[in-house]
Amino acid sequence: MNENAKNPASDTQLPKQYAPADVEARLYAKWVADGRFVADENSEKEPYAVVIPPPNVTGKLHLGHAMDHTAIDSTVRRKRMQGFEALFLPGTDHAGISTQNVVEKELAAEGLTRHDLGREAFVERVWEWKHQYGGAISDQMRRIGDGVDWSRERFTLDEGLSSAVQTMFKRLYEDDLIYRARRIINWCPRCHTALSDIEVEHSDDQGELVSMRYGDGEDSLVVATTRVETMLGDTGVAVHPSDERYRHLVGRTIELPLVGRQIPVVADEHVDPEFGTGAVKVTPAHDPNDFEIGQRHQLDAPLIMDEDAAITAEGPFAGMDRYEARAAITEALRAQGRIVAEKRPYEHAVGHCERCKTVVEPRLSLQWFVKVESLAKRAGDAVRNGETKIYPPEQEKRYFAWVDNLLDWCISRQLWWGHRIPIWYGPNGEEVCVGPGEEAPEGYVQDEDVLDTWFSSGLWPFSTLGWPDQTAALKKFYPTASLMTGQDILFFWVVRMMMFGTYAMDEVPFKEVFLHGLIRDDEGKKMSKSRGNGIDPLDIVDNYGTDALRFLMARGLQPGSDLNVSNELAEIARNFCNKLWNATRFALMSGATVEADFDPTSEDLSLIDRWILSRLSHTVQTVDTYWEAYEFAKATDALYHFAWDDVCDWYLELTKPVINSGDAAAADRTRRVLGHVLDQLLRLLHPIIPFVTEELWQNLIGSQEESLTVAAWPTPGLIDDVAQAQVEQLKELVTEIRRFRSDQGVKPSQTVAARLSGLAEVGLAQQEPLIRTLAKLEDAEDFNSTAELAVTDQLSVQLDTRGTIDVAAERARLDKALAAAQKELTQCSKKLGNEGFLAKAPAEVVEKIRGRATSAESDIARIESQLERLAAS
Repeated sequence: MNENAKNPASDTQLPKQYAPADVEARLYAKWVADGRFVADENSEKEPYAVVIPPPNVTGKLHLGHAMDHTAIDSTVRRKRMQGFEALFLPGTDHAGISTQNVVEKELAAEGLTRHDLGREAFVERVWEWKHQYGGAISDQMRRIGDGVDWSRERFTLDEGLSSAVQTMFKRLYEDDLIYRARRIINWCPRCHTALSDIEVEHSDDQGELVSMRYGDGEDSLVVATTRVETMLGDTGVAVHPSDERYRHLVGRTIELPLVGRQIPVVADEHVDPEFGTGAVKVTPAHDPNDFEIGQRHQLDAPLIMDEDAAITAEGPFAGMDRYEARAAITEALRAQGRIVAEKRPYEHAVGHCERCKTVVEPRLSLQWFVKVESLAKRAGDAVRNGETKIYPPEQEKRYFAWVDNLLDWCISRQLWWGHRIPIWYGPNGEEVCVGPGEEAPEGYVQDEDVLDTWFSSGLWPFSTLGWPDQTAALKKFYPTASLMTGQDILFFWVVRMMMFGTYAMDEVPFKEVFLHGLIRDDEGKKMSKSRGNGIDPLDIVDNYGTDALRFLMARGLQPGSDLNVSNELAEIARNFCNKLWNATRFALMSGATVEADFDPTSEDLSLIDRWILSRLSHTVQTVDTYWEAYEFAKATDALYHFAWDDVCDWYLELTKPVINSGDAAAADRTRRVLGHVLDQLLRLLHPIIPFVTEELWQNLIGSQEESLTVAAWPTPGLIDDVAQAQVEQLKELVTEIRRFRSDQGVKPSQTVAARLSGLAEVGLAQQEPLIRTLAKLEDAEDFNSTAELAVTDQLSVQLDTRGTIDVAAERARLDKALAAAQKELTQCSKKLGNEGFLAKAPAEVVEKIRGRATSAESDIARIESQLERLAAS
C-alpha cells in the first residue's frame, strides 16, 4: 500500500449497515460545535448569503419546508465548499394572526378571552407561549441538517427587527407613502381583523343567486346577488350609460324594498350591460367595486354589519347573523313578490381567511395603507433590467402581472400580537410618528392596531443583517445571493421584499429568485389533510433517514415544476444511501487510499481507471452546469446514475480482478484511483446528503476531525473520451453476454465455454481476461457452439451450453415469468383503455403505464422465443 495514503484500510471498520439514527445527531452537534456554519463578515472571501424564508413560530416542519430547505442548504453547502464565505441565516416569523389564535384557543379552554387579561397581560402570555413552544421549528431544522449560522438566528419581533420596522414605517410615512383612510378591506369576523388581498383564499363554494325587483312597473329594475343581506346597505342602483333599457331611469330614484329608502339610479362605465340584467345594486360599505362606484357618484356608505358580521341596520333583521339574515330577508322579499328568480345551488368564488377559513366579509373600515405605485414600479423595473433574475424565466410573467397591477396595501391589523403601529394621537387630533429611541409627547395615545406580518418579513433580507445600522454583516452579505421558495409565495413575500429592499437599500434584496412548484402525491394529486394523502417529513426522517428525505426532495426539485412524493420514492433514496455505504465498505476492505497529492494525469493508468476518472470529470461538469441553473433534479439524477451505474455497478466490479490479480503495482494504482473517485463522489453528494457522506468520507480518509462541510468542491480532471468509448463497448458486450446467457437458460453462477470474436478490432483485446471474468466465460478445448450472438457488426460471442441447462426447471421458470408478464400487460391495457383514467391521470402517470405495457409486451415476446428454443432442443 502507498505510504503517502491518508488512511490504512485495516484501521477503519464501518458497520455492515448504515443506521442514520446513530450518525445524524452526533455529526450535526459536532458541525455546530466546530463552527462549520458560522459566516465571517470580516472575511476576504466572496460572499454568498441566503436568508431562510422564515417559518411561522407556531408551525412544524412540513414537506414545503423540506423542499425549500433542501434547495437552500444544498446550495449554500456547495458554495461553502467552493470557497465562498457562505451564510445561511435562520429565523422565524411571529405570525401575528396564527400565533394569537393559538393562544386565544388556550385561553378559551380556560374560559377566558384576551379581553379578560387585557392587552399587556395577553401579550406577555403570548411571549410565554413563544418561549415554551416556539423553538420547535428550530429543532426540526437541525433534524433535516440545515447548515445555518445559529449565532445569527433572528425573530421578527426581536429588538433589532422591531427597530427596523419602526424605522421603515417612519421613512415611508415621512415620504407620504403611508396613509390612513376609510376604504373597503377584507374583514375576518372570526379573527376580528383586516386582511390583505393575499391573505384571502378563494374557492368555488356552493351558494345561491337571487334576482329581485327594485321599484314597480316600468320604473323597476331587477338586480341579482349572492349576498341578499347586503341589500339593507344599498344606496344606489347602477346601469351602463349606453344601456337604452334604463336611460329613462338614470338620475331618478326608486324605493329600496323592505327599507323604504329612496335610492338613485346612476350611470357608470363599470357596469357590464351584457351581464345579467345589466343593472347592479350598489352597496358602497360592503363591496370594493360598489365602493368605487359610490365614490364616483357621492353615494352614502352606511355600515349594516358589525365586526361579528351581525346585522346592525335598524329594523326586524337587527342582531341576526349574516346567514340568518340572508334567509330571513329572502323570505320577506318573497312575501312581497319581489323575488324574480332563485338559483340553488350556485357555485361562485368566495374568499376565506387563510388562517381560520371563515368566509371573509368586505367592509368599509378606517385602516392604514402603503401607497405602492412607486415602490411596485421600482420592484418591477429591477426584474426587467436584470438586477434580479427569476428561475424559471416563465415565472416573470406572473411576477409582472402582480407587481404592475398592485393595489395599495392594507397594513393595519386589529390584533394585539405584532409590531404596534408607531403612530400616536394627541388630545386635539394631532398625529405623530415615533421612531426607534423617540418618545411621544406627553398625553398622546398610541394607535391600537399592529402591522401586517408581511410588513416585517418584507424587511427580512436586510433587517436580519442589522439594518438600519450600517453593520459589517450588512455591508458583506447584502444584497443576498438568491431566494429559494415556492411559487405560491411569489405575491405574499417576494414582491414585498423587492419593494422594501429597493426603497430602503436602493438595491435589490437578492440577485436571483428560484421558484419551485407544489408538493403532490405519487398520483399527481395535491397533498392536503382533507385528502388524507399528506406525508409528515419527519416520518420519512424516522423511517428512512434525513439523507433519504433530502435526496428525495432534490431529485424532484425543478424550476416551476411540482414534486411528486411517496414512501416508495423515499425507500429508493434510502437504498441509494445504503448503496454508497456498501461501496465504501468494499473500498476500505480492498485497501482503497485517499492521497492529497494524487494526480491522475501523471499516472500510468489502466483503461478502466482512465474511464472512471473521465466519467468523474464529465459528471463534475454536468453537475456544475445544472446547479448554476437551479436544476436540482437534473444535477441529483446525474450524480445518482454516476454513483449507482458507473461506480457501484461497474467500476467496483471491474476493480476486483485487478486488486486480486497478484500484480501489486496494478492493484496499488487501482486502490488509489478507487479512493480518489469515492473521495470526489462523496464531496459531490455532500450538499444533498450530508450525513452519510460525512460519515463515509471521514472513515475513508481516516480522520474524524476533518469535515466535508469545508472540503474543496471537485473540479474536472482527466478526460479521456477514447477510454470512455472503449469501456462503453466493454459494458455493452458484457451486458449482452449476460442477457444472452440468461436467454439460453444458463444460471448466473455457472461458467460456460465461449469464444469471443472482434475484440482486437474495437481495442478490447487486452481486456479479454476481464471480460471473461465478468461474464463467467471459459476457454475450453472441446468447444461446440450451440448458440451465437452478434453484439455489433464487429463483436460476437459463441456459447457451448451443453450440460449447463436443466430443461424441465428452465421451462417451469419461463412459464411462471410468462404468466407474470401477461398479467402485467392485462392490467396496463385495462387502465389505458379506461377513458376516465386517461382524462384525469397526469400525463407522466399515463406515460409510465404505457412504458410498463411496452416492457411487458417485449418480455412476452422474449420468453415465448426462449420457450420455443427449449422445445426444439
